[in-house]
Amino acid sequence: CVLCGRTDDYPEKYGEKRTYVEYNLTVHVYCLLMSSGIWQRGEEDEGVDGFLITDIRKEVKRAAKLKCNICKKKGASIGCVAPKCKRSYHFPCGIQRECIFQFMEDFRSYCWEHRPVQEFMDKEPRGASQCTICLDLVEHLPVYTVLKSPCCKNAWFHRECLQYQALSAGIFFFRCTVCNNKEKFQKEMLRMGIHIPERDASWELEENAYQDLLHCYQHCDVKRCLCKKGRDYNEPDSKWEIQRCQYCGSRGTHLACSSLKSWEQNWECMECRSIFAKSGMYNKRKKRALAASENSDGSPCLLEEPPPKSPRQSSGSARSFLLQSPKIMCQNLSPCSHLEQPASNRVTVSPSPVLSNWNWSLRHKYLRQQRKEVCNILKELKVQVQTKPTRLNINTENIWSSALKGFRQRIFSPTNTIEVNFSNCKNRLKTNTSSASKHHFFQVLMLHLQNSSLFEGSFGKNLSLDFQALKENLYFEAGKMIAVSLVHGGPPPGFFSKTLFKCLVYGPENVKPVLEDVADVDVAQTIKTIKYANSLSSLQSTLQDCCEFLTAAGCLRPVTALCDKNMLVNDILIYHVIKRITLPLESFRQGLKTLGVLEKMQTHPGVFSSIFCYKPERLSAETVYNLFTIHSSSDVNKVEGADFWMGYLQDVESGDSVVTLEDILLFVTGSSYVPAIGFDPEPTIKFLHIRYPIGNRLLNCLELPRTKMYQQFKNKMELTIRNTLRVERE
Repeated sequence: CVLCGRTDDYPEKYGEKRTYVEYNLTVHVYCLLMSSGIWQRGEEDEGVDGFLITDIRKEVKRAAKLKCNICKKKGASIGCVAPKCKRSYHFPCGIQRECIFQFMEDFRSYCWEHRPVQEFMDKEPRGASQCTICLDLVEHLPVYTVLKSPCCKNAWFHRECLQYQALSAGIFFFRCTVCNNKEKFQKEMLRMGIHIPERDASWELEENAYQDLLHCYQHCDVKRCLCKKGRDYNEPDSKWEIQRCQYCGSRGTHLACSSLKSWEQNWECMECRSIFAKSGMYNKRKKRALAASENSDGSPCLLEEPPPKSPRQSSGSARSFLLQSPKIMCQNLSPCSHLEQPASNRVTVSPSPVLSNWNWSLRHKYLRQQRKEVCNILKELKVQVQTKPTRLNINTENIWSSALKGFRQRIFSPTNTIEVNFSNCKNRLKTNTSSASKHHFFQVLMLHLQNSSLFEGSFGKNLSLDFQALKENLYFEAGKMIAVSLVHGGPPPGFFSKTLFKCLVYGPENVKPVLEDVADVDVAQTIKTIKYANSLSSLQSTLQDCCEFLTAAGCLRPVTALCDKNMLVNDILIYHVIKRITLPLESFRQGLKTLGVLEKMQTHPGVFSSIFCYKPERLSAETVYNLFTIHSSSDVNKVEGADFWMGYLQDVESGDSVVTLEDILLFVTGSSYVPAIGFDPEPTIKFLHIRYPIGNRLLNCLELPRTKMYQQFKNKMELTIRNTLRVERE
């Protein structure tokens, strides 16, 4: 190696050893990354991973003048970054002397005296425990060779074991082996010098690693096979097509033998049913949403997510979360036009009009007050956000995948200021300000999450059980995205059921679900039949019919009196709504801890329910008017100007205009909705001697022209706003 002078080929310690014959150059990748006097000035395909050959030769000449403080030989290209420390060393020498090299940000290096250390509490036991990777004993000592998990009190590792684990798992799968935490764990390990490569896991990259899984099981295993041509007969697109178990895939049945109407219905073998029943994760077949009709043709598309009010499909279409049609995401979004009401409301009784209006007025007033408090709390959390920017490059044709990639990239930090750049395969779409792109991105992202396979239900949504999403840690990412959106100026979610919200803030063990939380039509019907049984004989008959389901749910018990049905219904609800989604819920909670959002939710549950469980308030002329402050320095007649402004907003609200209230808000602030955290800075209005109105999105300031006649004022407003937004959309 031209930098360290060693011939060792030890990829786990020194990185890949590369030889470039045409340049007469051999170098260890880690030696190059950690050298203090060189930077990546080229593209990834230039030189050595972006390090230009001329720069490498200059760095070799610079290092040739420096003596290593460890081996006393020249060529020490790495220096300690601690102030006033002048130690230099080779990378292999630094490893031997227990220096720490941080493979992140500026690739800093610390000598043995100034290296970062982990904090150990005085109360922590000083004994020994098993390393959760190699299972050998590791002593609880603050030494270089031992690392402690930042998220688990009793998780200790050998440094060497963690490094091998990181190289094998890669950035997407490297996490705490005890609690599965990823963000906090990776951050601490990077700080302590563990290199986490930006690549997929080694087991995912192995060629033909899953070749055996491509073999399709073709055999009917039910007790009584009805096919005259035998159990191995398979005729696609007919009732004799073999359907495999949706969980293990190693058992099968003819459609006719299990009374399945089509291959789109899911089927589970008896072995899997018993396993999931014991683990509390049994998922009944034919998953559909409650209180919604089937598609007209009876054949839902497997590659798209169901729209917000269409029935949720079976768990067999788990991958549809990633395959959602991007067309839905790229449409012009219009704010929700629903009346503000609890997301979990399913059935309402119609009171008298006067009483109803009075109740709604009180509810609106109460929710506005609650949202003001949420706004102040979120502003406290925003203090963590630094001016350092993190740019997300979002592909308009595949918003979810590009958003997921952006949130998972190593340089992403929720405490950095987020800038969003929309692009497609042909060119980049330019906007006036980064805030407009950011507002639009968070709005699209929240709509996607609401309609994704991670949630189920028609109105107030609960978490669903999606095994593919669980495997890919998408529940954690969804929670993280919602937390980041709230603090960085995104819209309030507004689609959580009250049961889901209570599980998050109070813990699932303290929540009692209701029938409206069940999104599966079949399960809901079963519960209703049990609940409304009017005699012991009819109850026992019902239990006999659904014996298989009750056994899988672990709720089957002897019934000797009609009153036993209440306890049975409660057990089924707890299993189906809470116990079944224990793993997704915990992962989702971990994601919501980002930036301290979950902690604030648990401290102020009442106020946060106003943005999680209720639809955002529909924009009105009064809402928009109160949102803006007329600048005190305006020497125009403020009464006349305010009258023109209020009159125009009322015309827009009544439909007597070519623009909408959302258009006005978008023209001024770059957002068509009011963020949960509010606008920063707060919107203002100035009346000036100008010909046409100007929307200053950097200051959230609307500059309005002085006019003598209202009609003249209105014409100028409509012409400017309509043409400006039309040009932006084009």
